[in-house]
Amino acid sequence: MLTPEEKARLVGAGIAAARGPERTEQPANRINTSSLKMENPEKFDGKSSSTFNQWWESVTMYLGFYPETIDRQQIAWVGTLLMDTALVWHLHRYRELRENDTWGNYSAAI
Repeated sequence: MLTPEEKARLVGAGIAAARGPERTEQPANRINTSSLKMENPEKFDGKSSSTFNQWWESVTMYLGFYPETIDRQQIAWVGTLLMDTALVWHLHRYRELRENDTWGNYSAAI
Protein backbone atom coordinates (compact mmCIF):
# COMPACT_ATOMS: atom_id res chain seq x y z
CA MET A 1 0.00 0.00 0.00
CA LEU A 2 1.28 3.52 -0.91
CA THR A 3 1.78 6.27 1.62
CA PRO A 4 0.10 9.67 0.99
CA GLU A 5 3.52 11.12 0.06
CA GLU A 6 4.12 8.38 -2.53
CA LYS A 7 0.64 8.90 -3.99
CA ALA A 8 1.26 12.65 -4.26
CA ARG A 9 4.61 12.00 -5.97
CA LEU A 10 2.98 9.66 -8.49
CA VAL A 11 0.15 12.09 -9.24
CA GLY A 12 2.67 14.93 -9.66
CA ALA A 13 4.80 12.82 -12.02
CA GLY A 14 1.72 11.94 -14.07
CA ILE A 15 0.69 15.61 -14.37
CA ALA A 16 4.24 16.61 -15.37
CA ALA A 17 4.38 13.86 -18.01
CA ALA A 18 1.01 14.91 -19.43
CA ARG A 19 2.14 18.55 -19.74
CA GLY A 20 5.30 17.69 -21.63
CA PRO A 21 8.65 19.48 -21.37
CA GLU A 22 8.68 23.06 -20.09
CA ARG A 23 9.60 25.77 -22.59
CA THR A 24 11.88 28.40 -21.19
CA GLU A 25 13.17 29.99 -24.40
CA GLN A 26 11.37 32.91 -26.04
CA PRO A 27 9.77 32.52 -29.46
CA ALA A 28 12.13 33.47 -32.30
CA ASN A 29 9.97 36.46 -33.36
CA ARG A 30 9.86 38.07 -29.94
CA ILE A 31 12.26 40.85 -29.03
CA ASN A 32 12.80 41.67 -25.39
CA THR A 33 12.78 45.48 -25.46
CA SER A 34 13.24 45.72 -21.71
CA SER A 35 16.95 45.10 -22.20
CA LEU A 36 17.20 47.69 -24.97
CA LYS A 37 17.27 51.36 -24.10
CA MET A 38 16.80 54.37 -26.32
CA GLU A 39 17.90 57.91 -25.56
CA ASN A 40 15.16 60.53 -25.06
CA PRO A 41 14.74 63.06 -27.85
CA GLU A 42 16.11 66.54 -27.23
CA LYS A 43 13.97 69.10 -25.41
CA PHE A 44 11.73 71.36 -27.49
CA ASP A 45 11.04 74.99 -26.58
CA GLY A 46 8.28 75.80 -29.08
CA LYS A 47 10.07 78.85 -30.44
CA SER A 48 11.17 77.47 -33.82
CA SER A 49 8.50 75.79 -35.90
CA SER A 50 11.14 74.74 -38.43
CA THR A 51 12.64 72.21 -35.99
CA PHE A 52 9.30 70.89 -34.74
CA ASN A 53 8.72 68.26 -37.47
CA GLN A 54 12.14 66.71 -36.94
CA TRP A 55 11.69 66.74 -33.16
CA TRP A 56 8.17 65.27 -33.40
CA GLU A 57 9.43 62.49 -35.67
CA SER A 58 12.01 61.54 -33.03
CA VAL A 59 9.24 61.54 -30.38
CA THR A 60 7.03 59.20 -32.41
CA MET A 61 9.97 56.90 -33.17
CA TYR A 62 10.77 56.74 -29.46
CA LEU A 63 7.16 55.90 -28.57
CA GLY A 64 7.10 53.24 -31.27
CA PHE A 65 10.05 51.61 -29.49
CA TYR A 66 7.94 51.37 -26.30
CA PRO A 67 4.50 50.32 -27.63
CA GLU A 68 3.15 49.29 -24.22
CA THR A 69 3.02 52.92 -23.07
CA ILE A 70 -0.54 54.19 -22.45
CA ASP A 71 -1.96 57.58 -23.47
CA ARG A 72 -1.54 59.44 -20.18
CA GLN A 73 2.05 58.19 -19.86
CA GLN A 74 2.85 59.34 -23.40
CA ILE A 75 1.37 62.77 -22.72
CA ALA A 76 3.21 63.16 -19.41
CA TRP A 77 6.48 61.98 -20.96
CA VAL A 78 6.23 64.46 -23.85
CA GLY A 79 5.66 67.15 -21.22
CA THR A 80 9.08 66.34 -19.75
CA LEU A 81 10.64 67.11 -23.15
CA LEU A 82 9.09 70.58 -23.39
CA MET A 83 10.50 73.92 -22.26
CA ASP A 84 9.53 77.57 -22.36
CA THR A 85 6.54 78.33 -24.63
CA ALA A 86 5.92 74.65 -25.41
CA LEU A 87 5.83 73.73 -21.71
CA VAL A 88 3.38 76.57 -20.97
CA TRP A 89 1.08 75.17 -23.68
CA HIS A 90 1.40 71.63 -22.32
CA LEU A 91 0.67 72.63 -18.71
CA HIS A 92 -2.35 74.70 -19.73
CA ARG A 93 -3.75 71.74 -21.67
CA TYR A 94 -3.07 69.40 -18.75
CA ARG A 95 -4.85 71.68 -16.28
CA GLU A 96 -7.86 71.91 -18.59
CA LEU A 97 -8.21 68.25 -19.60
CA ARG A 98 -6.34 66.20 -16.98
CA GLU A 99 -7.25 62.52 -17.43
CA ASN A 100 -9.75 63.29 -20.23
CA ASP A 101 -7.00 63.89 -22.78
CA THR A 102 -6.07 61.15 -25.25
CA TRP A 103 -2.88 60.62 -27.18
CA GLY A 104 -4.74 61.05 -30.47
CA ASN A 105 -6.13 64.44 -29.43
CA TYR A 106 -2.89 65.57 -27.80
CA SER A 107 -0.69 64.65 -30.76
CA ALA A 108 -3.11 66.33 -33.17
CA ALA A 109 -3.13 69.51 -31.05
CA ILE A 110 0.59 69.78 -30.56
